[in-house]
Amino acid sequence: MKEAVQNLLDTASSEVSGLGDDPKALDQARVKFLGRKGELAQLFKELGRVPEQERREAGRILNEAKAKLEAIFSDALEDSRKLAAGKREPIDVTVPGRVPRRGRLHPITQVALEITRIFNWLGFETVEGPEIELDYYNFEALNIPKDHPAREMQDTFYISEDVVLRTHTSPIQIRTMEKRRPPIRVIAPGRTYRCDSDVTHTPMFHQVEGLMVGKGVSFGDLKGVLTTFVHQMFGPDVGLRFRPSFFPFTEPSAEVDIQCVMCRGQGCRVCSQTGWLEILGSGMVDPEVYKYVGYDPEEVTGFAFGMGIERIAMLKFGIDDLRLFFENDLRFLNHF
Repeated sequence: MKEAVQNLLDTASSEVSGLGDDPKALDQARVKFLGRKGELAQLFKELGRVPEQERREAGRILNEAKAKLEAIFSDALEDSRKLAAGKREPIDVTVPGRVPRRGRLHPITQVALEITRIFNWLGFETVEGPEIELDYYNFEALNIPKDHPAREMQDTFYISEDVVLRTHTSPIQIRTMEKRRPPIRVIAPGRTYRCDSDVTHTPMFHQVEGLMVGKGVSFGDLKGVLTTFVHQMFGPDVGLRFRPSFFPFTEPSAEVDIQCVMCRGQGCRVCSQTGWLEILGSGMVDPEVYKYVGYDPEEVTGFAFGMGIERIAMLKFGIDDLRLFFENDLRFLNHF
């Protein structure tokens, strides 16, 4: 066995030295000697015929031979790679490099930043809050107790009986009023969640809520702020109207419609021939809400508003399917 192993090593070394720097030939030789059906494997099969008292020593010799063969081929392949690298053309460091493609902000992010910029310019501070929210902040402190029918307006993801994925960013308004005294002027952008999915709804979406509280804040202030926002976002020629509505945490409440950006108020399929598109909800903060944060409704008044960022983006960019924003199709995103 010892003589057979030595002959195998000598033959392998001789063949490798004659192959030069041809990696393909070296790999074929490696399979010939070390493959599952190679010459070393055949010697391992002969172990069964070796007398039992000599078998252990023969096994040791074969294992050492395997390690030596692996080293022979490993060194030969490394030398082959070095020789091949030396034959390559030298790198010309003066050749201009490839310019990487510039990234762009997602259209939803672009619109969110634009909304934030406008309200920051109007004096509103940006605040944040948790996406996993207590039922108390998401509903009860906003004048929506457990038996209130308004809960049916929002399809909620419940984590437990008292913990939810927030359905709007209004809870941040309560958390802010708990920590501060008036005057307050804040906006709260962020992700929100509802059990809904179609061409105009997704289970996760983005909202911006706003709050202004102080002495003498009126509905006229609300109209002035939102009119300025609409003209900054969609242009000074876009008309808007305030339409009476209902929200449990504001009274009186109003939804804001803008002149259809598709037909300029003439009537089309997008606006259902009305010439108007709803973009946000708003209203004066209900005095009941102040009781949860320790404000005196006899001394302060305020207004709140909320809008879906995707809704604003759809109108701004003329998109009729909300799901396009989340499919990550580069052909679509490259338009922005």
